[in-house]
Order: sequence, then C-alpha cells, then structure tokens
Amino acid sequence: EVQLVESGGGLVQPGGSLRLPCVVSGFTFSSSGMTWVRQAPGKGLEWVSTISTSGSRTTYADSVKGRFTISRDNAKNTVYLQMNSLKPEDTAVYYCHSRSPPSWGQGTQVTVSS
Repeated sequence: EVQLVESGGGLVQPGGSLRLPCVVSGFTFSSSGMTWVRQAPGKGLEWVSTISTSGSRTTYADSVKGRFTISRDNAKNTVYLQMNSLKPEDTAVYYCHSRSPPSWGQGTQVTVSS
C-alpha cells in the first residue's frame, strides 16, 4: 500500500521556521520525483516546490523562493520542506505528492500568526 505521511506542522510566529518531513512507503521512493503543494483557507491548491529523483534538481514557486528549501533522503524514504522567514500568507495545509505512482499525503497544517 502506498502511503505518504506528512508531519511537522503547527503554529509559528511570523519570521519563524518549520521543517516538514514526508515519509513514504509502498513504492520505490528513489524512482519518484516529489512535490510539495499547499492549500490556504478558502483557496485552491498552490504548487510550492518539486525535487528530482536524485535531489539534484529543485524548483520553487516565486512566493517561496529564497525562503523554502526542498530536500530528500532516499535512504530514509523521506522528502523535507524547510520553511524559513515564514509569513502569515504561508498559512495553509501542506501536502506532499509523489509523481510515480501518483499519490497524496493527508496534509499537515501550518499556521503563521502572532
């Protein structure tokens, strides 16, 4: 069974940091590109970042470029999203997504507020 399990969300003050891990099981993690997507309250899904199978290529949405870093550890079947300099507009449910096979995690809530 394919499973993607995000964690690490919570309440953080503006300017703070969080690290979101997404642990994968049920398929060959090292063969799949991975993506983080978020959904803010009352809004649609927003692509955040993607990482290649080896981790050598990463791309970011303009809204998070320079503040967020995606990485992966293929030995641990885990993809990470390091989020720094958080802003209130980063408040959202964050989901990880695998490209092959296509699958989603259940999401983790990030709230940025003073």
